[in-house]
Amino acid sequence: MKNINSISTIKILLIWILLSQSSIGFSQENKNSDLYKAIMSRDSLLFNIGFNTCDLSQSENLFSDQLEFYHDKGGLSNKSESLKAFKNGLCNSPTTYQSRRELVDGSTQIFPLYKDGILYGAVQNGIHQFYETNAEKGKPLLKENEKLVGKARFTHVWILENNNWKLKRILSYDHLPSNEDLNQTALFDNDLETEKWLKENNVPALGIGIIAEGKLKQIKVFGEIKKGVSAPYNTIWNVASLTKPITAMVALKLVSQGKWSLDEPLDKYWIDPDIAKDPNHKLLTTRIILSHQTGFPNWRYFNESGKLDFKFKPGTKYQYSGEGFEYLRKALEKKFNKKLEQLADELVFKPLKMNDSQLIWNDKIDLSRFAIGYDNKGNAYEPTKIKTANAADDLMTTISDYATFLCSVINGDGLSQKVFEEMNAHQVQTKKNKYFGLGFEIYDFGNGEYALSHGGADKGVQTLAFILPKTKEGIVIFTNVDDGYKVYEKVITHYLGKNGKKLIEIETK
Repeated sequence: MKNINSISTIKILLIWILLSQSSIGFSQENKNSDLYKAIMSRDSLLFNIGFNTCDLSQSENLFSDQLEFYHDKGGLSNKSESLKAFKNGLCNSPTTYQSRRELVDGSTQIFPLYKDGILYGAVQNGIHQFYETNAEKGKPLLKENEKLVGKARFTHVWILENNNWKLKRILSYDHLPSNEDLNQTALFDNDLETEKWLKENNVPALGIGIIAEGKLKQIKVFGEIKKGVSAPYNTIWNVASLTKPITAMVALKLVSQGKWSLDEPLDKYWIDPDIAKDPNHKLLTTRIILSHQTGFPNWRYFNESGKLDFKFKPGTKYQYSGEGFEYLRKALEKKFNKKLEQLADELVFKPLKMNDSQLIWNDKIDLSRFAIGYDNKGNAYEPTKIKTANAADDLMTTISDYATFLCSVINGDGLSQKVFEEMNAHQVQTKKNKYFGLGFEIYDFGNGEYALSHGGADKGVQTLAFILPKTKEGIVIFTNVDDGYKVYEKVITHYLGKNGKKLIEIETK
């Protein structure tokens, strides 16, 4: 029964954390309250006096005999196991203090626990950072000698036992990779600071999805989806050209299944009337389209004639084109006698349980969660309500759904090894260290390291996604304003560290 009760306890705690972080109906303690001060004094004893100085007696005295420590990488441990790990890890070196823990300013939240009106415990949420130094034991820790090596979220459940505060449950999760470039600012870790920063930059709403180890690890959503309405974690966004990777994956999965070909001429299935007399149409293939080498303009309405044409011979150079993806859509629909939204449902949305993703505007969209787009002066745009799926534009989705999709791309789900390699191959160069593969841009870091990327931009939409297949990391950034791109650099460097800096360096050269 103990294991069942432990599992039930952890599920209840995790649900509670989710609700508390969504700002739903829980009373957070004021910093001046007696409870807040009492818990923070125990926190100081546990870390400033205990952890930071290897004084294990403090931890031992504060731990309940029924302590359960849940760690997202180290598993579950009890009191004796936790103390043993503490002794063998942090304090095993005779010459160095190995670690120092520091709370991120403004990250602490404390909530009381009552039963029948009587206080019996408290929940403490927070974010802490860890530093390493080579200072000799007994000598002061000098910050200039320290290196930031990690960051994590924690939840502590403190219980009054015989009128003494004891730590009964520890949840340690959302660990960022050890990296001296971890950003030390409270931005993105402190909701109030982030909301303030967004207002200063006139960004109504920001959604962030963090991928690590090939899985969605965290969703953070800030700001408002419309005036006076806070953005929920499952906000629905129009993501503009982030639609294109969905279409690409539909085609690549069909290729992997042997039902479609990367290099078969598309005129077998579709010829646009505007280019029917131009022999260049015979050169159009799925590979050419997914790598943006069609020779088409981005959209035909950019032409004075309003008609589709070729600006160069297909397959000879790069030019970004939404028309190419629409051309592919029409060929696929002719071949399979199904609309693109049906193919996307069958091959992408339903297998990945992307229940909040739609290529067309319909009554399945929960308008109470939809992010209205704004110009940079704060004026709202009317939502784009398309009734025919566009292979290049106007996907509506959530951070959770799209990040789940990107995880499937990282892991090559539904793709043969050959097709996966083709997707990641340099099909055409767009600038130094930057290429287009099949459906994604490729940022080449050298030494076999690279990132796949795509962005989206429309009226009231700025979105961006990066995935790093080798390290299985990634990030999704959604905003609902014309100039939302101005938040990209801070978000990318904060969450992707060195790799984020490489991405920005390639992009800005």
